[in-house]
Amino acid sequence: MKATGITRQVDEVGRIVLPIELRALMGIEKHDLVEIFTENDTIMLRKYTPACIFCDSADNTINFKGKIICEHCLKALRGQQENDG
Repeated sequence: MKATGITRQVDEVGRIVLPIELRALMGIEKHDLVEIFTENDTIMLRKYTPACIFCDSADNTINFKGKIICEHCLKALRGQQENDG
């Protein structure tokens, strides 16, 4: 982990503002989702990237009935249907 030297105060409802420099560096835009993780005494933030529910790949994904599926897994499912059918 890299220290930035930037500090922010938590407001009365628990919010903090991410500095514009860090948002630009991480490609975080207005209305983007951010994932929150904890590890021991550390809170980590990461820009949310939808990933395949089967293989966790974020490449070439589609949304099917609210679920994210990558093209590779979609092809595998189609192949399985052909073999089952």
